[in-house]
Amino acid sequence: MDDFLTRLPGAVVDDAGLQHLGNPLGEQRALSVGRSVAVLGDRRVLAVTGEDRLSWLDSLTSQALTRLAPGVSTELLVLDPQGRVEHTASVLDDGETTWLIVDAGDAAGLLTWLTRMRFRLRVVPRDAGDEFTVVGGTSAAIEAFVGNSGDHTARVVWHDPWPQISTGGYGYAAVEPHPGSDRDWSELLVPRATLEQMVDAATRDGLGMAGLIAVDALRVAAWRPRWSTEVDERALPHEYDWLRTAVHLSKGCYRGQETVAKVHNLGHPPRRIVALQLDGSGSRLPVRGAAVRVGADDVGVITSAALHYEDGPIALAVVKRSTPTDADLVVDGEDGPIAAAQEVIVPPEAGATASVPRIPRLGRRTPAR
Repeated sequence: MDDFLTRLPGAVVDDAGLQHLGNPLGEQRALSVGRSVAVLGDRRVLAVTGEDRLSWLDSLTSQALTRLAPGVSTELLVLDPQGRVEHTASVLDDGETTWLIVDAGDAAGLLTWLTRMRFRLRVVPRDAGDEFTVVGGTSAAIEAFVGNSGDHTARVVWHDPWPQISTGGYGYAAVEPHPGSDRDWSELLVPRATLEQMVDAATRDGLGMAGLIAVDALRVAAWRPRWSTEVDERALPHEYDWLRTAVHLSKGCYRGQETVAKVHNLGHPPRRIVALQLDGSGSRLPVRGAAVRVGADDVGVITSAALHYEDGPIALAVVKRSTPTDADLVVDGEDGPIAAAQEVIVPPEAGATASVPRIPRLGRRTPAR
């Protein structure tokens, strides 16, 4: 964690990084329109060099990377032999190095696995997290952040492809418009040695700072899955609509590919992710892992919950495939049960392309002008 963040006015910081600066809802709004950026202390950077790096990563992961052009953003999954998600990474190659942005809790495990899989290939994976930190925001905000520093040298910027369907991918969510369709999110690699000076320059010129709570609320509202929250030991990419951006269905063989193809072709993932509009009358959000019920029956768990500046209290949950799409759900909260309206992301028949109607967002308000 970068210690200077604790000195920002109103800063609330923990081991993961800057959580907020006293106004998480205002920070969300500023982030969404490009008036602020966030230092992502809960991310870590890995680097892979060597002539074989792209074809090597292609052979190991769910994404087609052999012909990845410099500057093109994508993401990958590392699956186990049964097709379950073990690791995830945002990917960008600059022509010499392939950069992987990962959740901090996944970095050591992914690096260990990559190191074991080198064999005799010309690849060198390493942890670059002590050299670089990650700053997130809209494309315009990231450009302003770099420009305000006076340093106009080329930098590595990953642009989130979600929720567009990448080449070779497939989208299960059949709603229009997708709630992430206007998502504008980029992540910049910044040398740790210059981060404090860049933040100082940006804030002097009017670019604000936001915390991780604001970042996560925007992610949840866009139905964007994440390793540190949505993934468990049973996770299949289909269950999270992750085939959109992280899986190439027609690339060469890789570990877990047979399960990916089988589940996709049959259209029956055992679970499915849903978006929840939570009753806002309570004062607390449900915690990750809180039970989701239909009547007295447990049907799933909360993976992420947030208070959104427009939508109010929202959550993502993973439920059994058999859970009726029109069921009234209840979530276990610390202050008692919380009523939840369900919005289908992955249909029970995940290979189907039938239109799934979108329910109104009960907490949505017209933004102030």
